[in-house]
Amino acid sequence: MSGKPQYDEAAVVDAAMSVFWKNGYAAASITDLTSATELSRSSLYQRFGDKDGLFREVLDTYTDRVTARMGSVRGDSMQETLRGLLREFVPREGRRNRPPGCLLARSCSEMGNLSAPAQANVCAGVERQREVLDNILREAASRGELEPGADIDALSWHFLGVLQTILNLPQMGIASAVLERVIDAAMSAWPANSATDG
Repeated sequence: MSGKPQYDEAAVVDAAMSVFWKNGYAAASITDLTSATELSRSSLYQRFGDKDGLFREVLDTYTDRVTARMGSVRGDSMQETLRGLLREFVPREGRRNRPPGCLLARSCSEMGNLSAPAQANVCAGVERQREVLDNILREAASRGELEPGADIDALSWHFLGVLQTILNLPQMGIASAVLERVIDAAMSAWPANSATDG
């Protein structure tokens, strides 16, 4: 025997991700997780240590995926890249293949229930989301697409807040058309360089 797990670890993490995403950390029981992953308790504990260890691996996987999706968008300018990034997450008919909302945002609301290492994973995941936006803005500044002295740090948090709105408000029944208008309003905060505008 090689000692390697006799199951698909990626599939196990995906199944656990769905449980944590739908139920939240506190409400996700070991029974829920073993049922979804089809692992025995002993196999789950042997591989991930405990529920917290599994959750942290799920958070890292989710963060990798969402930031890769954010970073995959390209536009003719950095402004259009950012607009396209925000529009990428507007719900479209036939595209929903995940639970609603953002797993990181949900986890932020449960910080009091999380271990210190899990809290650190959540904060790191949110920071990685912000860094994608920060990089777009810094590239825009280097190209002269932003006015000199633009507060890139504040803008990156502003657009992260807009992204979280797009990810989470559809659960309330907010229509995609409304979210498109939110994006248009949010992009008005882009401080274009008047020397290059037009």
